[in-house]
Amino acid sequence: MGTQGQNDSSRQPTVKEVALLAGVSPMTVSRTLNGGKSVRLEVQQRVIDAVQMLGYQRNENARSIRPGQPSGLVGVAITNIANPYYGNFALGVEDIASQRGRRIILGTTGEDSARERQLIADFIGRQVEGLILVPSGGRSDHLQPNRLRGTPLVLASRMAAGVDVDAVIVDDIGGALRGTQALLDVGHTRIGYLGNDASTFTGMRRFQGFRQALVAAGLAADPRHVRLGQNDISEAALAATDVLMSPDAPTALFAANNRNAVGALKAIGELLAHGRPLETMPALVSFDSFELSELMPVPVVVVDHDARELGRQAATMLFRRLDGDPDAPAVVVEMPTVVRNSRR
Repeated sequence: MGTQGQNDSSRQPTVKEVALLAGVSPMTVSRTLNGGKSVRLEVQQRVIDAVQMLGYQRNENARSIRPGQPSGLVGVAITNIANPYYGNFALGVEDIASQRGRRIILGTTGEDSARERQLIADFIGRQVEGLILVPSGGRSDHLQPNRLRGTPLVLASRMAAGVDVDAVIVDDIGGALRGTQALLDVGHTRIGYLGNDASTFTGMRRFQGFRQALVAAGLAADPRHVRLGQNDISEAALAATDVLMSPDAPTALFAANNRNAVGALKAIGELLAHGRPLETMPALVSFDSFELSELMPVPVVVVDHDARELGRQAATMLFRRLDGDPDAPAVVVEMPTVVRNSRR
């Protein structure tokens, strides 16, 4: 059987098949997968290439779980463990999982599709009963049923192209539109935008809502004031500084997530420290709440939703699938957002 046939089959490849393809012994495969001690780097790479080509997944629980016994584990994959939003999300999943006598295993992908692929494979190898994933937005072939060995999957916050499973998302478009409208309502017409990559599900939808609000007001997004692809506070601070130092700098900023909002406030603080008058600083809208938003020196409007409730909803959908018909049509739930002044 060729390697393509093995990839398309639901049969799990063996260590011997990995060893044969890599041209090494099964013991070398095991040593490589356990850290690579005493295995040359080029040999390790051959083994890793063979593992990926065959779609091999280790069964981490094979020795500790009797045949037919549930593992009691739910795998939860998020994109950024440093973001408190995802901490609250994971707590929501745990709320429901603990009620059902399960424990969660938490992993982070860093918005990297290759890391996501490996993390999902590790979860499957540990025989998790179900998976909850905030997808990174890359390739999604590893999320297809034949690759998950029948393990139920629920997507959270984002959808994944070509993956027909249960999902709980947020009203990204409507929330971004209303948040931008809040700035327009108080007279702002030059509004900058700080967001994550527009190719991600939430990035695309939030930028769409932002532009829709501008178009409805007879305006358009100024490319000089739009920055995309910031994944952490430091990147967002640099992007915000660049925007605020540009010609005809915007009088307001829309931050498409809380990390971009905190980065924008860090940039504003630096400008204030270097003598820029407070009255020249922009108003700010943050999609998602963040720490101490009510104490900021500039007006902050928050497009908010309950991240913990999002996690509870995702876990509820997962257990509904585990308890019910695994072949029933997929369900997508969209959670509402609330626009509020952080100082109220």
